[in-house]
Amino acid sequence: MATIKDVARLAGVGLGTASRVVSGKGSVSPATVAKVRAAIDELGFRPSHAARSLLSGSSRMIGVYIPVLSGTFYTPILQIIDTELRTAGLHMVVAFGVGLGGARQQAIEGIEFLIERGCDGLILMTNVLLEEDIAALGAKQERVVLLNHHVDSMAGQCFTIDHQLGGRLAARALLDHGHRRIAVVSGPASLPDNVVRIDSFMHELAASGIDTSQVWLVERDFSPAGGWSAARELVESGYGCSALFCANDEMAVGALSYFQEAGIHVPSELSVIGYDDTPSAEFSAPRLTTVHMPWREMTQNGLNALLNGCYDLRRPVTRRYPVTMTVRASLAKAGKP
Repeated sequence: MATIKDVARLAGVGLGTASRVVSGKGSVSPATVAKVRAAIDELGFRPSHAARSLLSGSSRMIGVYIPVLSGTFYTPILQIIDTELRTAGLHMVVAFGVGLGGARQQAIEGIEFLIERGCDGLILMTNVLLEEDIAALGAKQERVVLLNHHVDSMAGQCFTIDHQLGGRLAARALLDHGHRRIAVVSGPASLPDNVVRIDSFMHELAASGIDTSQVWLVERDFSPAGGWSAARELVESGYGCSALFCANDEMAVGALSYFQEAGIHVPSELSVIGYDDTPSAEFSAPRLTTVHMPWREMTQNGLNALLNGCYDLRRPVTRRYPVTMTVRASLAKAGKP
């Protein structure tokens, strides 16, 4: 395989001159550029990614950390990032939570992996990091963006969604349809965004005169299997309710699957709503009513801010994104088909 030294030798120029032509940086006469490019063509020279990084001082790679590589939630987010980066001539490197440690340790190790790969900047979609973890990044934290998490020390680099409003809209949708006996499947209590949406949901119920201490509530892991087991537990408990709120769509889809197998008709016997408005919600059976969280807008603006900082671009950045309800077939008036 030809090297940059071979190109310089064939073109009859110095190594530094050949490097400047390859990197596109520095002053080189048109005649010399022509000789170097002719040598490149003749040798079939293609600089490796590592060589390009050394020449340009930039890896042209953005690292992305997500907690898990499964389900329908993170896939669209990764697709957005990858599409935008490739359009800009950049590449994505992904790390996700693996290993024997807890979620925080896995996130720290994933970030270290991305830094070791020479990524120019990092997008971190995890809400388990502490202030001290960010501080440990040192100067590198200037090229970090957090999605769906807020850390005071880098507030300007945090892009979040209004989960308080999301929880309130979920409760309001059920209340406006006459539901008063409501069951809830929460996500993990260790995740701040889940806590906010559930607290806001309960607060809205209480404001409408519902005794939230009597609301049937279980915690699951945001997975379809978790939703399935929660729905089975709900039915076996004998708790009489007309509606179920699941704190994400994947659990709601799992619950719908269980109800279908158990012969419980949604929505005439029981309304079900989810949270996120992921692709799975649109194609569930019945199609799922859910809180539309603007993940695309959050991701796009966080990425824009990071690219501006890493590559001196001028992409537009905003922090206000609409949170709405997407009403589909899984929601009906209480007591009516």
